[in-house]
Amino acid sequence: MPQISPGIPKQRIGLYSATAIVIANMIGTGVFISLGFQVIDIHSGFALIMLWVVGGITALIGALCYGEIGSAFTRSGGEYNYLSELYHPAVGFLSGFVSSTVAFAAPVAAVALALGTYASHVLDGWNPKFVAAGVVILLTGVHAITLKTGSKVQNIFTTLKVALVLFLVIAGLAHGRSGDTSFMPHAGSFGEITSAAFAISLYWVSYAYSGWNAAAYISNEIENPQKNLPRALLIGTVVVTVLYVLLNFIFLYTAPQGKLVLQPDVGFVSATYIFGVWGGKAIAIIIAILLVSSVSSMIIAGPRVTMVMGEDIHLLRFFARKNRNGIPSAAVIFQSVISLFFIFTATFEQVIMYISFTLSIFTFLTVLGVYILRARQKDKAPAYSYRTWGYPFTPAIFLSLNAWILYYGITTKPVPSLEGLATVVCGLIIYFINKKITPNPNHESIQK
Repeated sequence: MPQISPGIPKQRIGLYSATAIVIANMIGTGVFISLGFQVIDIHSGFALIMLWVVGGITALIGALCYGEIGSAFTRSGGEYNYLSELYHPAVGFLSGFVSSTVAFAAPVAAVALALGTYASHVLDGWNPKFVAAGVVILLTGVHAITLKTGSKVQNIFTTLKVALVLFLVIAGLAHGRSGDTSFMPHAGSFGEITSAAFAISLYWVSYAYSGWNAAAYISNEIENPQKNLPRALLIGTVVVTVLYVLLNFIFLYTAPQGKLVLQPDVGFVSATYIFGVWGGKAIAIIIAILLVSSVSSMIIAGPRVTMVMGEDIHLLRFFARKNRNGIPSAAVIFQSVISLFFIFTATFEQVIMYISFTLSIFTFLTVLGVYILRARQKDKAPAYSYRTWGYPFTPAIFLSLNAWILYYGITTKPVPSLEGLATVVCGLIIYFINKKITPNPNHESIQK
């Protein structure tokens, strides 16, 4: 099938903007909501903090591996491009199908709904769903027009978001303990760390950390991607890991666990103990405003997957179209329409297990691809400069942790896990339909 050359984008972003996209993708609803669901089955403060440490280590190792793969295959598209090159076009298509249909669109909806929930503490009578929809529509309009304006908006909101997290940490420490959680390890702590509940809670953590690979989806639009892509992934992941551990410590340090259970707005609960009722409301509205950057970053990154798929798949060629600024506006609008559907039909809780299980499959395959890439380069000098630190041990750690999580996901939460697998099967059916109706359906990567 003839390829649509992506060319060189008219507007390219630097290391700071790429790192900002990673940070903004990661710091979203997860860190402001997940703890309320983790404290249901895990009560040790040490085990709860270890959730975020383990999640950060896993994300960091993933970023190291993605850095090598991304520097080898610099075309935009993330796992869609990587898995097509490393395994088979069908595997890449399945990843891209999940990414373009639900993996970005559903989290956009979840973040927007959380934004509406936090805003509802101040905007009495406002429907969170309509607030969420309004934000998605507004940002779609911005990012469907120009990358330059979008990246400036991204930088501003991401900087403010990091500042807010640091402010909450400092204010919480200055306020002092008003929670009842002990952070000292004991025999029960280690039992919780090796439990099924810990593995399942890592789905919430992995959702909170999701986005560490965000810059990989727009690598073709980053200046000097072989150098700046690995840096953006690593810097962004390290920064967010430190912030997440500190922020969850503050949530537990300032609020009693009983007040956090099943609360979808633990940031508001903690802020109320630190600043009082009105101070808590002020922080809630600030969090709502800053969650705009998370919605924004996913509206930037996700459509690039759909765009690259459109370049390769005959049925999806419409999504490869770009406006005069090189923006895949059709793909941007398509993703946002799906997000609006999720906003009005689903809840945050319903999305997490489904998305986390499905995406874990493809991140597992991508990291496994580091071994395949090295095997191919065994007898010749690599065409890329970045190499995964700690190879071959670091990818093995990532794969072991993900296999553990996937096992407990499918054995203890079979319904959302099977729904995720059903989505993959749907993608496989579409792939073979396309292969049958396309004169030359074989994928020919621009990399070759």
